Amino acid sequence: MIGISNKTVYAVAAMQELSKHQNGNVLKIKEIAANANIPQNFLEQILLELKKKSLLTSIKGAYGGYKLSCDLKDVTLKDIILILESDSFSDVCKTDDPGLRLFWDDVRNKITEAFNIPLSELKNYQLQANKVLNYTI
Repeated sequence: MIGISNKTVYAVAAMQELSKHQNGNVLKIKEIAANANIPQNFLEQILLELKKKSLLTSIKGAYGGYKLSCDLKDVTLKDIILILESDSFSDVCKTDDPGLRLFWDDVRNKITEAFNIPLSELKNYQLQANKVLNYTI
């Protein structure tokens, strides 16, 4: 069943950071790591995996870096999880009990639904956070 590792949390943070620069600009790994507070050596591995799945494009050279190769509305949190967490949505019920099987299927379906939101929706959470921060004295 679903287990979210730091790798996935960092991947979502990196994708969000890259989304702030969608107008064709590339970001160096160093910039993404600093802005998203991700260990740089760990981020390199994550970005390579996302690139292999065509979510990112890399540009080589002194002015190179990474950029999104897709629109964030076309990528869900579930997509990121499935890339980085091999068996996250697998069947965990190892029993023949029909009641327990229905329960675990229901849990898996609800978790799948919760993560089936596009990454573009993360900006709404940022807007909510900004509103909360603006009400402090």
